[in-house]
Amino acid sequence: MNLPNYFLADLPPEAHVNAALITEACQTLKRNRAHYLETRPTSQILRTLEKVGREWLSPESPFRQYALQAAPAATSFSAEALAHGLDLFFQQLTVDNLEALLRQEIGHPMRLDDFRAAGEEMAERRVAWARGPQLLAHIAPGNIPSATLAQMVMGLLARSAQFVKCASDQSFLPRLFAHSIYEAEAKLGACLEVAEWKGGAENLEEALFAESDCIVVTGSDETLKEVRRRAPLSSRLIGYGTKVSFGYISRQALEKQSNATVQEAARSIAAWDQRGCLSPHDIYVEESHAGSAEFFATDLAEELATLESTLPRGLLSARDAAAIASRRAFYEVRAAHSLETKMWASSESTAWTVILENDPRFQASCQNRFIYIKAVPNLDAALQGAEPIRDQISTVGLACGPDEKTELARRFSRWGALRICPLGEMQNPPLAWRHDGRPVLAELLTWCDWEK
Repeated sequence: MNLPNYFLADLPPEAHVNAALITEACQTLKRNRAHYLETRPTSQILRTLEKVGREWLSPESPFRQYALQAAPAATSFSAEALAHGLDLFFQQLTVDNLEALLRQEIGHPMRLDDFRAAGEEMAERRVAWARGPQLLAHIAPGNIPSATLAQMVMGLLARSAQFVKCASDQSFLPRLFAHSIYEAEAKLGACLEVAEWKGGAENLEEALFAESDCIVVTGSDETLKEVRRRAPLSSRLIGYGTKVSFGYISRQALEKQSNATVQEAARSIAAWDQRGCLSPHDIYVEESHAGSAEFFATDLAEELATLESTLPRGLLSARDAAAIASRRAFYEVRAAHSLETKMWASSESTAWTVILENDPRFQASCQNRFIYIKAVPNLDAALQGAEPIRDQISTVGLACGPDEKTELARRFSRWGALRICPLGEMQNPPLAWRHDGRPVLAELLTWCDWEK
């Protein structure tokens, strides 16, 4: 697929990107926003996004075909895993879903068009208008692409020009998404820029930050700290740092829904190759009897082996493969000397690994379908084991009986979980989920109240 050079990421590798070019691109984006985006009706933006979503879901889409063809080399995901992840994301880009998001975030779907009232404001004769920043800069994560695509959608809803800065060799899918928007509506595409460069290029980032009203950073705590140090005081900074997630399987789920629960767990481990903040590192299993967690781990290993034939894991760097091999060697020795530890692993590859431990302490996975199963007697033991990462917790994937669901959700919420979902949906958050417990769209906006 020959893509036109609409974006800086389209330039050949030898092209030199400097601070002056970044500044010029940002100023062009702001002019285009004033002409093409600022006054565009919300209904038009929603229809365009739905059109783009349908395009990406179609097997005949040249963007989809190109993405899947180039997936192993360009993204390190297998074509099958990428197709699965893209389907989950683009299925949500419908007018109905986007309108529901707007109602959740700002109370009225047309509140970005003009003054509107919602709820008690009407009785108070008070209206409000929500406005997005002129230029929104994204410092995009390098682990999974769906987070960046979702941020780009939010920026369009906010009617903001956007500059998406990707890590080195991570611009492929955001660039394709931007091209698909440009093809669907060229004037909207003209309000987007996608570029990539290595982190630490302070002259480039300072040029970007100087032109941006709002900077959204998704990445490690170290990246967030560094951007906060250099961002202008006049720019709003929204940061999403390091988060981890785990699963919890109750005794009821293990006894009554064992096959479905195994499949749900495997699905969350395989989604995006377990590389996202919403992927489980550990799964706590409430034992119904001695050895029940081991039976679950055995079944999970078989399910991961089956998934490898239909949803294979992507290619790994030598460093990541070595990390898995090293950790496997450690647990192989431990399992040989202790009945408290067992390991199941793919043969002649690092495709998947299951570690069973009776120690409830949370253990960070090396990702890429490497999962810890923690046998626990009850929820209290699981929460005590996860206490060291309480401040970093994002999602708890829950498998339980229907009569215990509400109480377990309350316990996890009081403990500090920011999102609770079915075990199999951990890496499939709804478009309107509150990222790190905060509004996903409203946090970008500034409000003007008019008291009539």
